[in-house]
Amino acid sequence: MAEFKFTDASGKTEIKKTGGSGGKMGGIVFAAVILVIILAVLFNCFTIVNEGFIGVKYQFGRIIEDKLQAGLNFRIPFIEEIDQVDIRDQIYSVKANAYTSDTQSVNELQLKLNYRYSSAMLSNIIRETGINNVENKLLVPNVAKIAKDAIGKVKAEDLVQTRSEVQATIQNKLTEVLQPYGIVVTAFAIENLDFDPAFEASIQEKVIAAQDALKMENKTREKEEEAKQIVIAAQADADSQVAIAEAEAKAIALIEEQLANSPNYIDYYKLQKWNGVLPQVMSDGVNPFIALSGSGSQTPTSVPSNVPQSAISANPAE
Repeated sequence: MAEFKFTDASGKTEIKKTGGSGGKMGGIVFAAVILVIILAVLFNCFTIVNEGFIGVKYQFGRIIEDKLQAGLNFRIPFIEEIDQVDIRDQIYSVKANAYTSDTQSVNELQLKLNYRYSSAMLSNIIRETGINNVENKLLVPNVAKIAKDAIGKVKAEDLVQTRSEVQATIQNKLTEVLQPYGIVVTAFAIENLDFDPAFEASIQEKVIAAQDALKMENKTREKEEEAKQIVIAAQADADSQVAIAEAEAKAIALIEEQLANSPNYIDYYKLQKWNGVLPQVMSDGVNPFIALSGSGSQTPTSVPSNVPQSAISANPAE
């Protein structure tokens, strides 16, 4: 509270006290300013690192940590700073002209490189190359050159037919060159091969001719296989006939052996098969006889000696 002295016209001095409410207001304003400063300091103590990024912490411009994960990360205000580095796949694309080993020109090659920054070597990339300088310092001078060198070692026709192998060769070479700098190559592609129209037509004709030759070769093989199957079937049939003949020969040999051992077996076998009817004419080569059928049939005057008596007495079948 402030005191003021003043003298009126009569020469009398008076003292007045003022400033009670004004002092309170000043205190409130001062406290509010302090609170804002504290909140600002607290707010600046944390930095958010997004997914797909890695945080790099600097202290007075010097890297002190390069593996801050996504989320809320602490820093000392005005002393430390946190930058985010995108570690997702990056794409570098460039057009170039090249020549094959047989001097065929390949115009406007579309080369596409997929790469990312190595998390383990992030500090080295920042110190030696700079995140913003990776493309100009590392990719521009290497991608097109390595691709041209690889294409220059193959013939144009082979380049068309073995593009994937050529791409793999280029990718392996880029990996070898860029890996020491902390650049991880994830993919490489040649997206366009533009040859002279006459050369492309000749390649197409050659491919068609090769396909026709392959078809004819397949047909020849098919015919050869059919012929082999026929030979195999004929051989199998011949083998079957031989087996049947051998079986029959063995059966005959067994019968002959049995007959030799049992001479009367043939008579027994005949009787088993005879139906009891005498033949119309029978002869032993000396005295043939004729058997007459009907009521006037006569008993034969002569009967072969080898016919059993039971057969002679049997009645002839009607």
